Amino acid sequence: MTVAFFSGKSRRIGVALGAVSAGLLVLSACDKPTPLATVTVGTTSVSTEAACYNDGDPIKESLIQGCLNKKADKSIDVAMDDRVRFGVDPEIADNGWTLFIDGQQAEQEPYKRSYRSITGSAFFSSQTGETSNETQVSVVETDGSKLIGVWHFKLKKTD
Repeated sequence: MTVAFFSGKSRRIGVALGAVSAGLLVLSACDKPTPLATVTVGTTSVSTEAACYNDGDPIKESLIQGCLNKKADKSIDVAMDDRVRFGVDPEIADNGWTLFIDGQQAEQEPYKRSYRSITGSAFFSSQTGETSNETQVSVVETDGSKLIGVWHFKLKKTD
């Protein structure tokens, strides 16, 4: 003969408490995702999390060059006459962001809106007039003096 050690109600409470405990354990192991940056050309979009991000605090000076030199994981095809649209999460726009092309700052003042559009030809010609077939573009969140986050994209010329 089998004897029940717990009533049905006690078992249900125990299972519920176990499920809640397991759920909290799983949630505590998760990192907060970084804000996203997105590049769109025509109907194709690629998004990425930051290559370097310190939860909204400035990145240490000693790490900045390494962050800017990381290679892009995401790429998108761009024709010279395409419009390349950049979008960032509002929290990035609140601080301001700028573009770096192949590791070099392309503009002086941080942009404070979450969306902008630039013609594709701007990314494939150098100061010397030479053209390249691919370019790494980095979206860099900055408060004007400190870098806060870096997102990388590779633009591949199609024509």
